[in-house]
Amino acid sequence: MPSAQESPEGGEEDTLHYEETEDDAVSPMDLSELLKEGTKESHDRAENTQFVKDFLKGRIQKELFKLATVALYFTYSALEEEMDHNKDNPLFAPLYFPVELHRREALAKDLKYFYGEDWKEKIQCSEATQQYVDRIHHVGQHEPELLVAHAYTRYMGDLSGGQVLKKVAQRALKLPSTEEGIQFYVFDNISNAQQFKQLYRARMNALDLDKNTKERIVEEANKAFRFNMQVFDELDKVGRSLAEAAQDGGVPVHDGKGDIRKCPYYADKLGTAGPSCPFHAAVGLARQPLVQLVLAACMAVAAGAAAWYIL
Repeated sequence: MPSAQESPEGGEEDTLHYEETEDDAVSPMDLSELLKEGTKESHDRAENTQFVKDFLKGRIQKELFKLATVALYFTYSALEEEMDHNKDNPLFAPLYFPVELHRREALAKDLKYFYGEDWKEKIQCSEATQQYVDRIHHVGQHEPELLVAHAYTRYMGDLSGGQVLKKVAQRALKLPSTEEGIQFYVFDNISNAQQFKQLYRARMNALDLDKNTKERIVEEANKAFRFNMQVFDELDKVGRSLAEAAQDGGVPVHDGKGDIRKCPYYADKLGTAGPSCPFHAAVGLARQPLVQLVLAACMAVAAGAAAWYIL
């Protein structure tokens, strides 16, 4: 997620920002500065995706939040797998902080809270998330010098804006004060997030990288943002489907447990399955005025026929 801060006291909602605390020791050619400047446009676009704007306003449905958590689980599983494989690579090793940063286990706790003990059987990787995951694996296995771009984009955002999103989700979804369901945002082994981010940026700047490699890392970070935005857009489509179903007054075929994308109705809305849910199609058809008139006429004829038969 992009970085964020809470609005001043009295503000109606939380707002995003992307400015980091200035460090007099940094140079414009340091990797941290190149990333900060080189991803500003991507930051702005991510801020303005409908999913992020709705989230910050507290307009997040629990089912949608669960699916977002699923997407994060698959993303971080891939990222941390590749980080583990490259923990001794000098182009990444200084940024390897498994105890402080790794999120996979925290996300597993969240999914267990939302889906139950058999959560692994109830989730699946979405199309947009799979593309993100595939790119992370490619980078980790073939261009490990670019792995820093994905780690920077994810973890620095989690330590910044993620902390605002945690509060929004807890408030909007009425989650327990004991932080079940939002363990992803809890960094128990980082006592001071700002100091840790400064350490992380200093480690990035100390990597032995030439100008071309730094430019490729910035380009990869922008790709990471695009992958995130594709996931946001996918979630927004699901959210609109949920809203349409609620407005229709229908009951989804999906039973509220497991992955909602397994319901053919929602899969159809995302363009990933065949015909729409027949139940929703029938209910929608029955609500049409002309159809209701025809049904009423048929019922009248049937009633008349039944009376004639009885007489």
